[in-house]
Amino acid sequence: MFTLSGVEMVRGGRTILAIDQLCIPTNELTVVLGHNGSGKSTLVSLLSGQQAPDSGTVQLDAVSLASLGSKTLAKKVAFLPQKLPASAGLTVRELVRLGRFPWRGALGFWRQQDNDMIAAAMEKTGVAAFADSYVDELSGGERQRAWVAMLLAQESPVLILDEPTSALDVQHQYQLMALLAELNQQQGCGIIVILHDLNLALRYATHIVALKQGRIAFDGPAAGLADEQRLSELYQTPIRLIDHPGDTDQATTNKVAIVCA
Repeated sequence: MFTLSGVEMVRGGRTILAIDQLCIPTNELTVVLGHNGSGKSTLVSLLSGQQAPDSGTVQLDAVSLASLGSKTLAKKVAFLPQKLPASAGLTVRELVRLGRFPWRGALGFWRQQDNDMIAAAMEKTGVAAFADSYVDELSGGERQRAWVAMLLAQESPVLILDEPTSALDVQHQYQLMALLAELNQQQGCGIIVILHDLNLALRYATHIVALKQGRIAFDGPAAGLADEQRLSELYQTPIRLIDHPGDTDQATTNKVAIVCA
């Protein structure tokens, strides 16, 4: 469980994030929603330990993130930023192998356990067939799966992803979210992900945190946000919900959001 208390972030004299109290479960698929500039990326940067709050505390299982060293933190939380690091010249196996660095011994020796984790991560994300392919030669969807495999190889119980679907076409967006839902439900990984697509959130999230102007506008089970008035107020535009016309076996809700602007 992440716990944020009295958190405030100020930039250029403007408060961009202000959270009195917030608890985010680490055993669910939590989606962070909100308009541009609402503080989503700032929130996940705090949760992943990329930066510390100007005031207040961020704790994971009652331990302050600020008290954790980089390797210890990496064993607890794996983070994928919106802008991916350079991967030129790396094969998929080499990329996934990077996830094992927090677990290497004092002398940096690789063990069979490391190789087993790398192989298992590629298998779970469906990129084992591309193990010897260069990451930059993969399609967008395959490349994102390779990066998720690296997060899995890190063996952290919580995965945090900042807008992982933003550069993907619709098919690969749903495939990636289905993968994250599977990792949450079948592998027990806690997932926290920023999304802009409301329908992806309603379909796959089990928990939603919605921000508006740097403050919490909603926090709770995803089904609780499937309300036309709440959604319209959050996005400041009329939104209607209609029944999903297709198969909803994996869906958290059976609603589709339609913007009526």
